[in-house]
Amino acid sequence: MTRREDGFVTDAPDPEALLEPDHISDDPGRPDNVMLGAPGAILVIISGPSGVGKDTIIDVLRRRDVETERVGERHYVVTMTTRAPRDGEVDGVDYNFVTRQEFLRLRAARGLLEANEVHGNWYGSPRDQVREALRAGKDVILKIDVQGAQKVKEQVSEALLIFIIPPSLETLISRLRARATESADELEVRQRDAAIELARQGDYDHVVVNETGKVEQTADRIESIIAAERSAHAGRRVRV
Repeated sequence: MTRREDGFVTDAPDPEALLEPDHISDDPGRPDNVMLGAPGAILVIISGPSGVGKDTIIDVLRRRDVETERVGERHYVVTMTTRAPRDGEVDGVDYNFVTRQEFLRLRAARGLLEANEVHGNWYGSPRDQVREALRAGKDVILKIDVQGAQKVKEQVSEALLIFIIPPSLETLISRLRARATESADELEVRQRDAAIELARQGDYDHVVVNETGKVEQTADRIESIIAAERSAHAGRRVRV
């Protein structure tokens, strides 16, 4: 094992690990080297079923960064996806929207920390975004689905996993219906998947209930979890 001045740790490559899998989601896409982040910087994964309010929570955290003049202290990963933009979504802000061909090309080059097919569309987390932010000493906030969260945890054992849940499955279903962004068939799939995903909350470090109308309270809880993690591991360097 060799540690370079730029923070990377290089191991001898495993020839079998470099082979492309039959299905892109079968391999989390580990590169041939890892990088050490700055001491204390952490990777925070915020996950939960569709409709639980992850985007709204992230918006609150971003707003607080501005209000407390902490802009730049955190990096919010912009996920890459092959799905079509929804009304109001901005490329490069909400998601990086790419073609399937572009996505697969980047995945083959080991440019994604994880890649998963969810509801018929591909989603992935750009590895460079995470590495660059951690090296700069920034906490990285990664909003991701349940499948992707486990893939990242396989590679980054120090990642902090936070699972957001609704007060009840019935409440979640009502939220999905109210936002009216899915067809009837898509809504049925999301409802079925939500029940399965909620059963996975035991895989996470923390579970936070996002009560209806209390997103500020949810954000408070997440902020306290992040602060406690930083305090407990002030000198730790996350390997990515």
